[in-house]
Amino acid sequence: MLTLRTAAEAAQAARRLARPLGLVPTMGALHAGHMALIEAARRDNAAVMATIFVNPLQFGPTEDFSRYPRAFTEDAQKLEAAGVDLLFAPAVEEMYPPGFDTAIDPGAIATRFEGALRPGHFRGVATVCVKLFAIAGADRVYFGAKDAQQVAVLGQVVRDLALSTEIAVVPTVRDLDGLALSSRNTYLRPPERAAAPGLFRALQAMADAVTRGETNRDRIVAAGRAQIAGPLREAYLDVVDPVTFDAVHDIASRSGQKDFIAIGSAWLGTTRIIDNVPLIVPAVPANAILHASVSS
Repeated sequence: MLTLRTAAEAAQAARRLARPLGLVPTMGALHAGHMALIEAARRDNAAVMATIFVNPLQFGPTEDFSRYPRAFTEDAQKLEAAGVDLLFAPAVEEMYPPGFDTAIDPGAIATRFEGALRPGHFRGVATVCVKLFAIAGADRVYFGAKDAQQVAVLGQVVRDLALSTEIAVVPTVRDLDGLALSSRNTYLRPPERAAAPGLFRALQAMADAVTRGETNRDRIVAAGRAQIAGPLREAYLDVVDPVTFDAVHDIASRSGQKDFIAIGSAWLGTTRIIDNVPLIVPAVPANAILHASVSS
């Protein structure tokens, strides 16, 4: 694996790699979820490029940029063992040199949910990703389904700016108790870690309500809220369109649309976790069948 620190060298090396080229952007502190992205990129492409860069633009002034977990040596070893061809690991000054003054503003989609809790976060994500896309010139870029709003934001950026990079989404990797893997899970103290799967259970309860035929957003969310207890404190729960991240108040009003997701975030002490699950909408809602039988 070739490891490079400058954008110019990385861009030149990327142009020499076989095509198609898959790109896996990370902030390091790699876990099995990241490695699933590498595995998918390795399977789909002739060559794979990964990046490790803790991006200051996506952290707020009171967030954890300085203490975000960093383990470069171990991460590089994992990437090389997984078959990565090129690792780009720049310093902050390389990505944002003196005079850097350009930003990508994704618009309204970046102001909801995660965007509301972390103002400016998705502007930082979009800016760094567009720069990494340009450096790599990759055919595909890989993200985890856990970060559903990030995927939606970057999907809009790619469409709006007519970028040629295809976004590939890899299913969420979970621990045995259902908790979605995240580098920030290392912040959780033992009692918090024990309570953390409650968020996944809440989202599953929302999904179960939809499977039973529930179409009203308030009742779906209430089913999830009933699972939030103990040290787990809700930040948000909702039902959204996965492309626009608009809240969906009545699934039945979206005639013909089947792709919705339940999204959630919860606090455990000073750490906040996020997750989402797809909602399987019955072809004919159970309440519609009941109504038809009563009418007849």
